Amino acid sequence: MSLSGSPRYLIIRRDNIGDLVCTTPFIASLRARHPDAYIAALVNSYNRAILDGNTDVDEVFAYTKAKHRDAGQTFLGVMAARIRMFVHLRRTRIDVAILAAPGFQARSLRLARLAGARQVLGFVDREGQGAIELAVPVTEIRELHEVEAVFQLGAPLGIKGEPPLLQVVPDRELRARMENSIRLHFAARGGPVIGLHISARKPSQRWPAERFVLLAKMLSLEYGARILLFWSPGAGGNALHPGDDEKANEIIEACGKECLLAIPTTHLADLIASMSACDMVVCADGGAMHIAAALQKPIVCMFGDSSPSRWHPWSTPYELLQPDSRNVLDLDVELVKKSVLKLMNLNGLGTP
Repeated sequence: MSLSGSPRYLIIRRDNIGDLVCTTPFIASLRARHPDAYIAALVNSYNRAILDGNTDVDEVFAYTKAKHRDAGQTFLGVMAARIRMFVHLRRTRIDVAILAAPGFQARSLRLARLAGARQVLGFVDREGQGAIELAVPVTEIRELHEVEAVFQLGAPLGIKGEPPLLQVVPDRELRARMENSIRLHFAARGGPVIGLHISARKPSQRWPAERFVLLAKMLSLEYGARILLFWSPGAGGNALHPGDDEKANEIIEACGKECLLAIPTTHLADLIASMSACDMVVCADGGAMHIAAALQKPIVCMFGDSSPSRWHPWSTPYELLQPDSRNVLDLDVELVKKSVLKLMNLNGLGTP
């Protein structure tokens, strides 16, 4: 497909944080292939910070899902803001809207039509046959990593080769504040900074608090590691935004301030900046893992009932642990510690 002049693209990715992170190699390649194009992204307010500072994107349009609205936002207010956004989008005169997610995306297609795109590019299956102008068969992506799967959409646009690295840009000021906090908290200690992210969306990927406590103490006492504790903020019983405040408090009380520094990341930008200050990260499969991969951090990742071939960390050193039961409850502390020490050794973070 060829477009005259400077084409105007709209990339639509309305899913979770990790999904949008895994789309950044495609965005980078689209910019490299069409340096003079206008490239916009349509995302949701929950994952929007992933594209902050990304110079491959000219403009980001973010809408708030009803379930993600703040306490001060009304449903009608959210809908009114969405209407204003689509009025703006239609005025940009989009040439091609790209439904940048594997599988036929019926809801994203509706958004593309509301945005007034002249053509739509996306994956189709039996349900989507004939629904969009530039169709890529779903059968071509079934065995691929999420990054590789999304990258297949580049073929009609002249994009070839291997996907580049993930891209997430930490805020410089927030990163500097985090580094200063680490220096002040741990004083003279100079061991590796290891981030522990304790939250996971799937129950099969939730490692117990007491095991995080044991791991943190071992790494701190035996190897001088400076532990940063990350979690999804909020109460576990919150129906709209369930979090792990209770689990985090249990770990903080058991470990003590000498062992770790708790990092409450109310905003996604805080998590990105704080993780950028880590030397390595231990976490479950999820959005935080993909952020760490985009920051090129070595990762020990625990997989429960999810596909390693589809979701493993992209283009960064990692140790992936998945028991036969596909439940991380069957991963013991010694096994995770062994994987941490292996990555420390391989990446020059200390000699166990």
